[in-house]
Parts: sequence; structure tokens; C-alpha cells
Amino acid sequence: MKTISFIFLFILFSFSVYSQYNVVVIDNNYSPNEPTIELNPYNTDVIVAGANLDSYYYSHDGGITWTEGYLSSTNGVWGDPAIACDANGDFYFFHLSNPDEGNWIDRIVCQKSEDGGISWNNGSYTGLNGTKFQDKEWPTVDRTNNNIYVTWTQFDDYGSSVPEDSSNIMFSKSEDAGVTWSQAMRINKTAGDCLDNDNTVEGAVPAVGPGGEVYVSWAGRQTNGNTAVMFDKSDDYGETWLDEDIFVTDFPGGWVYDIPGIMRCNGLPVIKCDTSGGNYHGTIYINWIDQQNGATDTDVWLIKSNNGGETWSSKVRVNDDAPGKYQFFTWFDIDQTNGKLYFIFYDRRNYNDNKTDVYMAISEDGGETFDNIKISETPFNPSASVFFGDYTNISVHAGKIAPIWARADGTSMSLRTIVQDNSGIKSDIGLLVSDVYPNPSENEFYFSFMLHQESDVSLIVTDIFGKEICSIVNNETISQGKHIRTFYAEKYNLSSGVYFFRFFKGNEQQIRKIIYKK
Repeated sequence: MKTISFIFLFILFSFSVYSQYNVVVIDNNYSPNEPTIELNPYNTDVIVAGANLDSYYYSHDGGITWTEGYLSSTNGVWGDPAIACDANGDFYFFHLSNPDEGNWIDRIVCQKSEDGGISWNNGSYTGLNGTKFQDKEWPTVDRTNNNIYVTWTQFDDYGSSVPEDSSNIMFSKSEDAGVTWSQAMRINKTAGDCLDNDNTVEGAVPAVGPGGEVYVSWAGRQTNGNTAVMFDKSDDYGETWLDEDIFVTDFPGGWVYDIPGIMRCNGLPVIKCDTSGGNYHGTIYINWIDQQNGATDTDVWLIKSNNGGETWSSKVRVNDDAPGKYQFFTWFDIDQTNGKLYFIFYDRRNYNDNKTDVYMAISEDGGETFDNIKISETPFNPSASVFFGDYTNISVHAGKIAPIWARADGTSMSLRTIVQDNSGIKSDIGLLVSDVYPNPSENEFYFSFMLHQESDVSLIVTDIFGKEICSIVNNETISQGKHIRTFYAEKYNLSSGVYFFRFFKGNEQQIRKIIYKK
């Protein structure tokens, strides 16, 4: 594994951004695109992201600073990143393959990290089926039993126009934390062609229901050949599936569409299920984009089912601007602690040219109404020669919001996210925290801080899951000036790994990652 030793500290502020959020640059090197991101729900300061072709990023301070590395595997790494986090707080990075022995994208690869994204194993794989092509996977985890489910598209021969060649939706699962995988199985009834266009079945995304059900949606074809959003489900942990796919809604104009200044766009669907235990518990939602209102009016849509996908509501429009503008590349997530829905998408509502903003929409009433918020700091004007990928992404949990998007200023690409103001990025926070030193260390860590006035402060050490190791300062009144406190890791019989200093002054908090090398 090649690891870049620098940390991205390009933290940008903008007064034009919705006042709750500040924009952070994750990466502005090597044209990153098609990003993915995932929070650790047991410690939302730990976030892992990825981008084409082989970049991974991790933050252990809630998204303030990021470290980048490059994946390697004997199975090869060939883009289409997708990340999941399991019931142990371990991360899984799924991607396409390019093996030394085998064929290009002939399998779906899964690499695992047990240290919050710092290091990754060589990986396992599923879906190998001779020379057939395995494309664009998405995973999900049932955290009640730690089953991992993954779905994707299999092409008999990618790009083939031969009528006998088809595309199908495939499913596989792991019941041993990604070590082994079940035999990949086809779950769709009606196949598509292999041209990677509207008549190809693509964009399969899985979700877990409140009773362990597995739900999947994709851009598919009805038996009459019309393009549509389709749905399938399993009530026995992916062992068996419906005999017939369920039609959800039509896909006017298909899932491939044109946006000025963007090389390639699609509106492939995203599925999630509310397992929060709240008012909308069990509701299945599907989010997508189409041009049913015309080629110059691309909109974000949502549809839902309250009966396990048997029937579906009328679709509702997520973007709340006037008609006639472009929205594109959507993704959404559910905060499973409260049932709120969070969407991210690109948006041109404010302009008559190709200038583009990034918006987030939030629904607190089960997808009936939406608050639209601009979260990008300034508009960007992309070049059609730049590839964005086919997706953007967002992960949320317990009020922590982690979107990710690619920005193109002409041909200059970067990846960005946001952090809430209470995450510690403030110039007037009233305290100044220096780097912990030495770091890494085999035992002693020194933590220094500066107070501009006498204050009540606390300093605790936690593991990556937020579990407290010890309290170094416990709500003590400390005088103005610079102070140093020491943490002796050997005293607590810790394993080598990542830990955190958490420094509190009133409602303000700053977090510093430490690496203990035993």
C-alpha cells in the first residue's frame, strides 16, 4: 500500500454558505471524481471517503482534516468506489478490479480496514464469472447481524450490441465480515442490453429493512421494454427473491440525460429504508433524477412505500426552485436516530449559464416537504472535458452530516465536504490547541492548550468508538495562558492504534488524533 504522508489542511470559510456549515477541501490533486463517503455511526468523528480510481481518505476529527492514501490489491483497483461501515466500526471499501491474473473488471473487490481507514487488507472478491464484466457495485450492512450485502450490474460483454448479450442485476452477501462471499445470483426478471445506456439495467443499490429484509432498486426495464425504476426484495436475508420485479415508477426520457458543460450524466436511483423506530419506521424511499418536465428542466424526485414495497406513493419533487433549471447527480441518506432525510445534488437554479452550486435538501416529515440549502461556498463553472463520475454521496448519523462532492473550476478538480460550526473550526473559539507531541508515540503524549481567559475545561482520551479511556482534566477551572498535560498510554494497557484527545471549554470542543505504537 502506498500512503501519502501529508494531511490536507485546506479549510475554507465562506459567508455565502448556509450559516451552520463550513466547507472543507478534502483533495485538490490528480482530478478526483465519483466520490463516496461513510460515517462510523459509533463515533461520527471517524469518516472514510474514496474517489476514482484508487484514492481513499480518512478523517478522525469529524471532517476537519483529512489524510489520503492509495489502495492496492492483487485483485487490482479500478474505480467505482463505495464504502460501508459495519457493527464493529470496521470499514469496507468496494471497487472494480483489474487483476494481474484475470480480466479487467471481472469481479467486485472488497477491502477492509479495522483502524478507521488508515490501513486496508488485500481484500476479497465476489462475482467472478469467466470473462463477464462486473460493474458499479453498492453495499449496505445489516448492523443487527453484521451481514454485508452488495449489488451491481453484470454485462455479458460490455458495450456489445449483439442481441444475445445482456445486462443483469447481481447480488452477493458476506456473513463473516467480508472474508467470504455467497455465490453471486441474478435477482432481476427482465434483462437489459450491454450498451451502458437507457436500455441497460444499472444502478442497483441495496437497503436493509427493520426486520432484516433486503431491498434493491435499479434503473431497469419492464416486460414491455419501457425504462422504469424497478424494485425487488428478499425476506430471508438474500436467499430468495420475488418471482417478478415490482414496477415503482416510470423513468421519462430514461436515466441517461444531457447537462451543458458536463461530460456524462445519469439519474440512477438510490434506495434507503427508515429503521429509526420513529414515526416513519419501515418506510422505504427511492430517490432519482429525470427530465420528465423537459430537456432543460432536470429535477430531483422521491417516492416511498409504507408496505414493504408492494405499492408506492406519488412521486414528489425534492428541489424547490421554479421550473426550468438543472439539478443533477443526487444521493441521499437517512439519519437512523431520528428519521430525517438528507439529499445532496448539483444545482443551477441561481444562474442562466453553466455556473453550478451544491445544494442539500432536508425533510423532517417523511419526505413530504423539503428545506433546500446551498452548501457550496461559491459557484463553479465546469469544463465538459472533465469527468465527474456518475454519483455524489452523503452519510448522516445522530445529527452529523457528511456530504461529499466533486468540484470543477474549469478543468481543475477538487473534492469537498462540510462540517458544522460546532465541530471546532472557528477563529474566535477562545482557545488555541497545538499539535500533540510526540505523535505517534510509544507511551508519553503531551497536550498543550492556550486559554485567553480563565475557563472551566475538560480533557478526556477516547478510543475510535468514543469510549472514554481516562479523564486527564475533569471540569477544572484553569487560568489564562498556556498549559501542558501528559497522557501515559502504557498505564491503561491499550492496544496499538488510533485514539483521541477531546478538549472541552463550555460548549466548544476540539479534537486531536493520536497514534499509539506499543
